[in-house]
Amino acid sequence: MPSVKSRATIVAVRVTPTMSRKDTMTDRLFLPPPIGLLAGSLFLSVSLTATCLAASPGESPWVKENFSKARLVSGTVGGAENGEFLAGVQIRLEPGWKTYWRTPGDSGVPPSFDWSGSKNLKQAQVLYPAPHRFADASGTAIGYEDEVVFPVKITPVRPGEPVELKLSVDYGLCKTLCIPNQATLSLDLPPHMVGKGDDPLLSRFVDLVPKPAETGKLPALGDIEAKLDSAKPEMIIDVNFPNGATGTDLFVEAPGGAFVPVPKPLGPVEGGKQRFLISFASAAEAAAIKGKPLKLTLVSDEGAREASWSLD
Repeated sequence: MPSVKSRATIVAVRVTPTMSRKDTMTDRLFLPPPIGLLAGSLFLSVSLTATCLAASPGESPWVKENFSKARLVSGTVGGAENGEFLAGVQIRLEPGWKTYWRTPGDSGVPPSFDWSGSKNLKQAQVLYPAPHRFADASGTAIGYEDEVVFPVKITPVRPGEPVELKLSVDYGLCKTLCIPNQATLSLDLPPHMVGKGDDPLLSRFVDLVPKPAETGKLPALGDIEAKLDSAKPEMIIDVNFPNGATGTDLFVEAPGGAFVPVPKPLGPVEGGKQRFLISFASAAEAAAIKGKPLKLTLVSDEGAREASWSLD
């Protein structure tokens, strides 16, 4: 059993985390602190730890999942706009892991959001920031790395009253292998938190959500050549980007679950234009998109836009 002096030494080392290794050598004299001071220090330490773990107002606590963590956030706002609240689903990934966009590419699963346990909630519209492509074991995936916040427009049943958000979110992760994740999150939104949030985190990801295509605004859809009835069905799509644009890309989606291969860049941006190729695996795969309105997401670091196009 250790002596009183040994106990005092152990306690002194624990409550002084900034001590160097030299401070723990036996040539250093340790005196036991007064009992009252020791108790007060331990109480302060516990209190500070609890404070660090607690969520800030407008944020739910982090929920730790496999190689990631998730929480709900909300914006601090300056005024009401159509009775809507702005919230966000924040997912932070460990280094090397990635998660998926609403259309995941050659593999993976899109995130799903279940708000059924919420109170005073009429609608939760999830917005998707512009994604990036990355390689995985199955080909090319589309999604996010490091961190993503999905902004959510919250419309209450009864405007002017609090909204209690209850979310079950499922999302996939991929590195050298792909795994599913599920988190249950909750957050109360007081009635004064309506409109577009001015929270820096939320605002940053709201700005990354692609805007609708607009005449005279870049990026913009250029010429499209569709050869869906040929022996090797394909589409060649031109996209116009701002001069000097970086991080340029194109993603194409079809309604009804019809699969569209990930477009392949045919070269860098030249003269403000970049060409992409979609190669279909079969005539049946190409025929599945005929007559359907395609959604084309035009991505660059200078901004992103969404355009529509269909082949009759």
